[in-house]
Amino acid sequence: MMLKTLAMMAMIAVAQAPSDPHLPGKTVDSVAPTLPAGITRGVLIVSKTNGWRHIEHIPRSNIVLADIAKRLGRPSFTTENAAVFNDEQLSRFSVIVLNSASGDFLTPDQQAAFARFVARGGGVVALHAAGDDSHKEPWYADTIIGTTFIGHPNGEDHIQSARVIAAAPRHPILAGVRMPWVARDEWYSFSGNPATRGMTVLAEVDEASYRPGDKLRMGTHPVMWINPRAKGRVFYSALGHEPQLYGDPAYRRILTNAIRWAAR
Repeated sequence: MMLKTLAMMAMIAVAQAPSDPHLPGKTVDSVAPTLPAGITRGVLIVSKTNGWRHIEHIPRSNIVLADIAKRLGRPSFTTENAAVFNDEQLSRFSVIVLNSASGDFLTPDQQAAFARFVARGGGVVALHAAGDDSHKEPWYADTIIGTTFIGHPNGEDHIQSARVIAAAPRHPILAGVRMPWVARDEWYSFSGNPATRGMTVLAEVDEASYRPGDKLRMGTHPVMWINPRAKGRVFYSALGHEPQLYGDPAYRRILTNAIRWAAR
């Protein structure tokens, strides 16, 4: 009887244990949010997560991104409601910032609205987990990322300082950023160079400056690129795990330049 009671108590304890905040349950949004009156040519900041949730940086980075938009003279709206991806509401924005938005967070109709937004010239700034391997939709994978995430160092090597070098130093997104630049982050590796699928690489991480591990070593290791094939301006940065990075003047300049560039 005692063993049965202990077993039941153990089951209750497991049931009541808090879930991992990095792995929220998948949700599908069907009711669009109410946008502020008069918002036009704005910056839409989306941190919806149906995959891994970067609780480390999302609260901080959302604030920083909204402040950048304000300093650029553009209204912003921050949401985790993916139902905002509809033609009427997206028409009020010039740029969508995917702030570690992960998982297949859009329904097919919402994904189609997103594709139409880019096709009519809308800009996209995708950050960190917006390029991880939880994004399975073919249009998204081809248009926003152009390669496949394969992992990052873990354990003692999870967060490391490394040297970022410019591959396209004259691109406006890197304007005013002194390279090489040392950043501390979670360094993503990919299955291949996105340049082979038509992307233009802007910056790389120097693998000699940190410990990627043999399985994650790429040789030429892109971390920022744009998609010149898209009708809208699309930028992706693999950086962004650490909240402190959003206070780094160099990265803040890159994000500011990227939003300005994406908004044309």
